[in-house]
Amino acid sequence: MAAFPPAHRRASPAVDASVVLVVSDRRDAGALVLAREAGVRAVHIPFGRDREGFEEAAQRELEQHGVDLIALAGFMRVLSPAFTGAWRGRLLNVHPSLLPAFPGLHAVRQALAAGVDRSGCTVHFVDAGVDTGPVIVRREVPVLPGDDEAALQARIQALEHEAFPAAVRAVLRGEASPVASGVERP
Repeated sequence: MAAFPPAHRRASPAVDASVVLVVSDRRDAGALVLAREAGVRAVHIPFGRDREGFEEAAQRELEQHGVDLIALAGFMRVLSPAFTGAWRGRLLNVHPSLLPAFPGLHAVRQALAAGVDRSGCTVHFVDAGVDTGPVIVRREVPVLPGDDEAALQARIQALEHEAFPAAVRAVLRGEASPVASGVERP
């Protein structure tokens, strides 16, 4: 969970945004190490069986740092309708499939099992469903003969590294909103 302060939300082509907070439910998350090395506040908040406790602690951190936009990556938890509703239009996620195909866990494995010839990633607004929010950016990659899960996942992950920043920029510039469902931005 990377978080951006409101001062960086602008309706202009240039975006001067910065990550001010990284939160993870995994104590050993590499993102926490990278954040600390970059001088960004990095917080581990256990999720366990206590979603409400996690969300309350995360909300306190987000408020303390004046966060306006949340980017989820590698966060494999379902957030409550109350949390997603409070952050509507300001909570983004990246998923390794061309949504609505293959939502939830093991999307790459699902794509290979289905025998599709294309896969990719989707950055979307988070809503109360599982990978059901409006699409911001989608990127495609061919499924190659002989692809296994690791090979396809690696190519999709490379796309995610391009698509997620593009989606964040589009939201910060005011070019994408959950009301404009289905509108994809470069």
